[in-house]
Amino acid sequence: MRAFWDDRQRAHSTAAEFFNGKLHPAAEHSGRVDAILAAIGPTETPGDCGLEPLLAVHSALFVEFLQSAHDRWLEAGRDGDAFPYTFPVVGRRPLDLGRIDALLGAYSFDTSSPIGPGTWESAYWSAQTALAALRTVLDGERSVFALCRPPGHHAGPDYCGGYSYLNSAAICAEAARAEGRRRVAILDVDYHHGNGTQDIFAGRDDIVFASIHADPATDYPYFWGHADESGGNILNLPLLRGTDWSGYEPALTQALDWIERFEPELLVVSYGADTHEADPISHFKLRTSDYALMARKIASLGLPTLIVMEGGYAVDALGSNVAEFLSGFR
Repeated sequence: MRAFWDDRQRAHSTAAEFFNGKLHPAAEHSGRVDAILAAIGPTETPGDCGLEPLLAVHSALFVEFLQSAHDRWLEAGRDGDAFPYTFPVVGRRPLDLGRIDALLGAYSFDTSSPIGPGTWESAYWSAQTALAALRTVLDGERSVFALCRPPGHHAGPDYCGGYSYLNSAAICAEAARAEGRRRVAILDVDYHHGNGTQDIFAGRDDIVFASIHADPATDYPYFWGHADESGGNILNLPLLRGTDWSGYEPALTQALDWIERFEPELLVVSYGADTHEADPISHFKLRTSDYALMARKIASLGLPTLIVMEGGYAVDALGSNVAEFLSGFR
């Protein structure tokens, strides 16, 4: 399978994330990439499609914020990574706020996604990597893998969080529509709900979104992904902690049947390997061998498929898990 990667995605290198009352070493680091590259072999380097596809999904003010946030942090006399510390609970004021602390809170929804000096560069080339892979699918390749880092599916139209800054899967779905694909489906199989993707596309009739994820009653991102949010073009299938393949497969079958009824012309898969039994921040019990089974079921739809890398933090197993998943499409 053809795969795309850009080494500029390594530029995002934040030191820590804040949760459970203290700082922890960042779980999303470039060691994840090394594990995947060692397992999948040669990759291709993307070209540059510019800002236009990004601005079709994300607001211009948000993109401008991502581009300038760390510089503004330094200008305010700070050092290290830019962290938000205050968030608007009810609603945001007009986003002409001058202070970087206010902007960080206005454009973020958690404290696990600080902005470092290389964050914009990495997020930008993550999106460009996905767009290059999309182009090969649109040109006739049956399935293509975009090794995207940092992940994207938690990023909404004007907010970042969950290690996500730009939503590469959503950018590609919208770009495919602009290229004439009438109906596009997104399947999210990351452990955590793709809240950003849902917020971007909810209410559309040309793009559908199905997500299989941990029950937000117990797991991040908590405020999105509940079953009662399903309807129209959204299908949420939350599962209990401890779910193994025997419990996961029926949900996958349900999601694929739902997608098939939509008759899409393209499938975008947000693939997260954090459903693995060894993942340090997740609680499903899938095994490495299950990923080929998952992929074969997805491939059975017979759709042109773009696979976008999302989460997966059990670094020792990550390369094998990704390679196994990709093998199911061959």
